[in-house]
Amino acid sequence: MKIKHSGFREYDARWLYPKDIDLEGIEELGKGLGTQIIKKTKKTNPKIIVGHDYRSYSEEVKAALKKGLISTGCNVEDIGLSLTPTVYFAQFKLNSDAIAMVTASHNENGWTGVKMGIEKGLTHTPEEMNELKEITLNKNFSKGKGNNKDIKDFQKIYIQDLIKKNKLKKRLKTIVACGNGTAGIFAPEILKGIGCEVIELDCKLDFTFPKYNPNPEDMKMLGAISECVKKNNADIGFGFDGDGDRVGIIDDKGNEVFADKIGLVIARNLSSKNKNSKFIVDVKSTSLYSKDIILLKNSCKTIYWKTGHSHIKRKVNNEKALAGFEKSGHFFFNKPIGYGYDDGINSAIQICHLLNNENKAISSILNDLPKTFQSPTMAPFCKDEEKYEVVEDLVEQIKQMKNNNVKIDNKFIKEILTVNGIRFVLEDESWGLIRASSNRPSLVVVVESTSSDNCKKKIFNFIDDLLQKTKKIGDYDQKI
Repeated sequence: MKIKHSGFREYDARWLYPKDIDLEGIEELGKGLGTQIIKKTKKTNPKIIVGHDYRSYSEEVKAALKKGLISTGCNVEDIGLSLTPTVYFAQFKLNSDAIAMVTASHNENGWTGVKMGIEKGLTHTPEEMNELKEITLNKNFSKGKGNNKDIKDFQKIYIQDLIKKNKLKKRLKTIVACGNGTAGIFAPEILKGIGCEVIELDCKLDFTFPKYNPNPEDMKMLGAISECVKKNNADIGFGFDGDGDRVGIIDDKGNEVFADKIGLVIARNLSSKNKNSKFIVDVKSTSLYSKDIILLKNSCKTIYWKTGHSHIKRKVNNEKALAGFEKSGHFFFNKPIGYGYDDGINSAIQICHLLNNENKAISSILNDLPKTFQSPTMAPFCKDEEKYEVVEDLVEQIKQMKNNNVKIDNKFIKEILTVNGIRFVLEDESWGLIRASSNRPSLVVVVESTSSDNCKKKIFNFIDDLLQKTKKIGDYDQKI
């Protein structure tokens, strides 16, 4: 049996398959998860919704996971090929006690994993992941007799739920790119159903991901969408990740729009009818939220929080926030817009509503925001066993630099946020971020300047110099 300990990550589980986990290891994970669910729900036969993405090996992984769950006494309801938000939705619609989605999201082919949750609309916390790890590795399993039930055609129920309440007045020409991932059988149909003219890009399912990874932060994917938007004179381009809980955006001019800025535009729009609301954004997000004149005018508060879909949706839930936004393309809408969880297609729909309501191009709407110069999310390799220690050391170094009045591009560090790695803010609200990735062996680096592209590069060079001096950093996935 193989089950690498580091696969238990901050809020989900991911391994290279079968290198770091085999089917027997997956079955043990199912036993661990089933035991945890029984313990939390205090039910002998809790109901678990299970689904899987389109990778070639996901069905066999799911079968092993189900075997483990059933052996503990869990009653499994299998909705088949799914997006992660389809599984989240099923927990509400079918009133289940927990969910388990077999997916490695946007990770490259060869990865597998499970996203799981017990409370409706929420996914595992780091504490729950540690508990699951302990139960699984120590084999402290419950024993019982569960069963399996296949739920037929649940895809259609999810698709129709989004269509029926989101009809558009104006027909928008949209590019829908899915990177050959699972969203290809959902997103085009839903966006056509609400009234969009849809031009499909890489929507045919192909688990080898022949062109690029289905990752809306990947510059290759965004470049392909940009070309398609310009060629077809489209109103907007949407790119969905491998399991459909994130969306990337290209405007009508073919420019990449980072999701945090789209979030700010949506927050502005929502705040006019929902004064005194709260919004949650992750530490990778633009500094514009904190000083935005419209949010301040509407007495709305923005809280910067830990990156990661599990952290943000839980914070949205706990703070009773109206919405939450992550730079990576996870958007979270509380009622009445959503159920609190992240759904990339529902996020795209909300952007379509914004275009309908504003009655002007997305590029024009975004021009109303102050201009900043943002980097993409960059991920230099760093071993799982070393990445948190590397970040801790860098936090101390940068704190010391602030105390010693060290300047970056001739500006002092005025503020430091350490809720997730370190985000240091300069005098002009420009900033840089270094944190450990929650789901892969890498760090995460993001920078933003409020003044110039040159300043942005200088902040990045400052960070990169610190990283290189650690001697524990490998290649970046992409860099400026």
